[in-house]
Amino acid sequence: MRLKNILEIDFLLLLPIIALISIGILFIYSAGITTDGVQMSTEFARQIVWASVGLLVVITLSMINYRRYYNFAIYIYLLSLVPLLITLFFGHAIHNATRWLRIGFVGVQISEFVKLSVIILLARYLADTDHNKDSFSRFFVSCVIVFIPTLMVLLQPDLGTSLVYVAILITMLFLSGIPMRYVAFMISCIALSGILLVLPFWQTHILRESVPFLSALADFRINIIAIAFFIFIAVIALFGYLKFKKKYFFWIVYSAAIIVLSLGISYVGRIVLRNYQIMRLIVFIDPNVDPRGAGWNIIQSITAIGAGGFSGRGFLQGTQSQYRFLPEQSTDFIFSIFSEEAGFIGGIIVFALYLLIINRLLFSMKKTTDPFAKYFLAGLSGMIGFHFIINVGMAIGVMPITGLPLIFMSYGGSSLLSSMIGIGIATSIYIRRFNR
Repeated sequence: MRLKNILEIDFLLLLPIIALISIGILFIYSAGITTDGVQMSTEFARQIVWASVGLLVVITLSMINYRRYYNFAIYIYLLSLVPLLITLFFGHAIHNATRWLRIGFVGVQISEFVKLSVIILLARYLADTDHNKDSFSRFFVSCVIVFIPTLMVLLQPDLGTSLVYVAILITMLFLSGIPMRYVAFMISCIALSGILLVLPFWQTHILRESVPFLSALADFRINIIAIAFFIFIAVIALFGYLKFKKKYFFWIVYSAAIIVLSLGISYVGRIVLRNYQIMRLIVFIDPNVDPRGAGWNIIQSITAIGAGGFSGRGFLQGTQSQYRFLPEQSTDFIFSIFSEEAGFIGGIIVFALYLLIINRLLFSMKKTTDPFAKYFLAGLSGMIGFHFIINVGMAIGVMPITGLPLIFMSYGGSSLLSSMIGIGIATSIYIRRFNR
């Protein structure tokens, strides 16, 4: 790569990323300090190593023409699924989840890297079918590309990461021009499934009294009867639509299909989800249901953020981290530790840095003339944006705890390196944004 090209790297994208990584390292260090000033963890040192490797990855990938990923998209995708499948059977289990694959003494979370292979293949498919008038086939194939790894990740089980795949899909479909009724259908199914999944547990743990309708949601026979009824309604409406071509018949089929899928998914979800995942959903509604158990993390996280006030307690002065009140404080709740010590002002700075990153990715997307590049940047923006919204949301108690890291700030080599690979491809696109 010529020096001229190196100077063309989007430093307005790279500088806020370096700033967030640096902030992350500082507060990973802070999270490892006890009240006696003793450093209990070397995570910050490992994060420095991964950050250094990540920056080298960005520079190296900037030298490679991003179109190569277009040419090898299907192979990248299929090869990434192999270690993901191996993880299911031979992965290293931590906290009741088999998400890590041991490579020597290093644990790798394969699902973090598969996100990029999904974005690459989906970007190629959507770019190749830009002029395809059959919007349903584009929607269906896109869903297949994304849902294969999504289901594999759910089986680990890792609900949070699986939702990232869905967010990537929705973001890229929105840009692709696929009719919004398809996107709305998928979002409606996910939302209704979540509601139907939680309601029986809400009745048991929060309402603490029996409601016939809510009890029926957990009954297998009633679910089968309800699904059969709405399928019957959908078949009649479909016949009416084909015969009379009336729009309202179409919307009846549309609504019935959402209900049928949501009933089925929610029932299976109640069987598949582990107890700790169910309790995360319950304590999101009311953390005081189990204040010393499943609700502990949310309560302590909100306490830490509130204690930071406007300007924060100061670096290394956070009580929540030093007294070890907050579990997973260097990963899931790094924003809580940061907010206690840096306060509202620090939070605003972090928000601004993430906003600048998303803005620069969208700027590159606007400037490039290559559809594949546009879709890739959209998927990467969706991935980073969703991680930020969910992680910060769960830290302040407006989102359920999903275990998603705060990209660039949280401790973890897999998350950081996979994100830096994505940024490296994005810088390659920026450098070649006027070439096709």
